[in-house]
Amino acid sequence: MNKTVAVLIYPDFQLLDAAGPIGAFEMPMRMVSPSPYRLEVIAMEPGVVRSSSGAGLEAVSPGRMKIDTLIVAGGAGSRTTMRCAKTLAFVRKQARSARRVCSVCSGAFILAAAGVLDGKDATTHWGASAGFQRRFPNVNLKPDRIHVRDGSVWTSAGITAGIDLSLALIADDLGEEAARATAQQLVVYYRRPGGQSQFSPLVEFARGEGRFEPLLSWMREHIDEPLHVETLARRAGMSPRNFARAFVQETGVTPARAVERMRLDLARERVERGGDSMSVIARETGFSDPDRMRRAFLRAFGGSPQALRQLAVQH
Repeated sequence: MNKTVAVLIYPDFQLLDAAGPIGAFEMPMRMVSPSPYRLEVIAMEPGVVRSSSGAGLEAVSPGRMKIDTLIVAGGAGSRTTMRCAKTLAFVRKQARSARRVCSVCSGAFILAAAGVLDGKDATTHWGASAGFQRRFPNVNLKPDRIHVRDGSVWTSAGITAGIDLSLALIADDLGEEAARATAQQLVVYYRRPGGQSQFSPLVEFARGEGRFEPLLSWMREHIDEPLHVETLARRAGMSPRNFARAFVQETGVTPARAVERMRLDLARERVERGGDSMSVIARETGFSDPDRMRRAFLRAFGGSPQALRQLAVQH
């Protein structure tokens, strides 16, 4: 018997948050017989629901539908929908009855408002993370993750991460080969594991015109050297205490976190490109030894350097 995958939308949802999972789950329906899934687009108010782009999707009422996997789309309308008592009651009910409850991007706000994420690990788009953490302090937010699973609750980052989430759900149901075949049909990377980073906004602000741009450029050029806060503060012409405070205000991360993020980005690129040994990459990106680099990769990406290199080779 096929499983019902229901994508919940609402006014001003993000179109790709819904279309990505719909397209992903469609592939096994074509490739596997009998079809493992039944797809439904649902809304509290059925009919054509307009997305934030103006384009709409036809949605049906969930009624007495037996839902196996609920996927809540994100979008600008999530902030209004998270205050809709009818929607929250429906989500709470599905958290008790459905096998899985999931969100894409800011759909996590709706799950959190319903209490589904209390005490659980979760993620959302990095740009919404600060506001999410302030509003829902009981949720253990993992702002760098592409998608996070905590028991029967799955959350994912922004927009196209909904496809990564869907591939993980398909792998959970049908195995990795089915998920990989789905990714090939969609012409997207089959990213495993889901702990891969969202690519921190550090990459963006490092290219800007902020007061620490010269320092950030110097850090990239000297990434293989010890970059303690005292060293960075001296380079910036500030006391360590004032430097650390100003750096967080400017960039949103601590100096130590910025250094590790830079090292991770550089090391990950070289790991996936291949050619150099892990020892060489660790030494030349400032991790000093492969074990230290491996621990950092596990924290940030959810997988070891060797696992990420193997994935890159497969693609």
